[in-house]
Amino acid sequence: MLPLSNLNTGLKLMALPEITSKLLAFRCCVVLPTYNNEKTLRRVLDGVLEFTQDVILVNDGSSDDTLRILKSYPQIIQLHQIKNTGKGHALKIGFKHAVSLGFDYAITLDTDGQHFPSDIPNFIEALDASEDKKILIIGDRNMNTADVLARSAKGNRVSTFWMKAATGLKLQDSQSGFRLYPIKDMDGIKFMEATKKFEFEIEAIVKSYWAGIAIVHVPIEVLYDMKERVSHFRPFMDIARMVVLYTWFLILRLFYIGPRNFYRKLKKKGLKRFFLEDFLRNQDSPKKKALSIALGVFLGLSPLWGFHTVIVIFLAILLRLNKLIAFAFSNISFPPFIPFVLLLSLETGNWVLGIESHYTLQGIKENFDLMRHLEAYLVGSLVLSTSSALLFGLLGYVFFSIIDRKKVLIHG
Repeated sequence: MLPLSNLNTGLKLMALPEITSKLLAFRCCVVLPTYNNEKTLRRVLDGVLEFTQDVILVNDGSSDDTLRILKSYPQIIQLHQIKNTGKGHALKIGFKHAVSLGFDYAITLDTDGQHFPSDIPNFIEALDASEDKKILIIGDRNMNTADVLARSAKGNRVSTFWMKAATGLKLQDSQSGFRLYPIKDMDGIKFMEATKKFEFEIEAIVKSYWAGIAIVHVPIEVLYDMKERVSHFRPFMDIARMVVLYTWFLILRLFYIGPRNFYRKLKKKGLKRFFLEDFLRNQDSPKKKALSIALGVFLGLSPLWGFHTVIVIFLAILLRLNKLIAFAFSNISFPPFIPFVLLLSLETGNWVLGIESHYTLQGIKENFDLMRHLEAYLVGSLVLSTSSALLFGLLGYVFFSIIDRKKVLIHG
């Protein structure tokens, strides 16, 4: 995964002709979803047209004066929906049409007047300055300011919390609709049919991030003029939809994304390089690494067959431990090792219970009834997992402490 950064410093100030030229060079258009924003639509369109004529407006079934206003703008592409479906659906339609016309990027902003088209250069300058052009840029509204509506700030806090839980990605503003999307790179991502409203903007971030697209912020200004602004955000229903979506992403991360990324990294680097770079040179403290090892060994040897991966990643996230190390050591119960783990657990259990053992590794592999020896197995696995976690954790702490001291000596 690529790290989040904030591109709010070090950008050069481009003149209007240069911004217009860069928009053309990057094959970047502006996609505007709109629904019943007759009071602010004209101002937004005029502001956008100062920078580019490549505008795709998706009228999501407006019932106000929107159609009359749009007759004054024959130079822009207009896609009209018969009935209102939702912002997410409108964005998908706009992106699909933009890609079909050969555009690589699309800037989106709301037509309710909260965004200033004059901030468009911030996105183009950030894209131009970035070495990696596979990038999704989000406008940061600085949600801690007094000018931000309380319900918007609350929704953003909820979204930010779940975003970090579901992906590990910490954003300043996960709900801002002012963005630059790499629509060509996103064209291969499969988005859900059900994300038709505001939650699509969350899905776009999460799935882009999982696809290796960098997520960055740029600062933007925001205006909440209650005399003009018409917001279609429903605090209860829309936040509920976001939480449901985030819960699904959290499950995906635990069951699929986490293990997938681990094996991809291991396969790409090879065991030796992976061990040197991701274990020895990891920046976590020896204590955190040791605790991560202990967690992985404890769960790997515990009687939780089928749930080791989910639980170890969940607990590593919850306890802020090293997910990679914890997951790696939880594979001590990898399928080829299961008979040996069973034998050790049974022998330990019988020793604790004072029962004579007659088990063999071959017997466990060929014909073994676990239910007949369940008490010995459960007792043994808990004792074995706990003692092994303590032993491996202690050895890990000593090992990584020595490695860290050597680093200090070499670089000091």
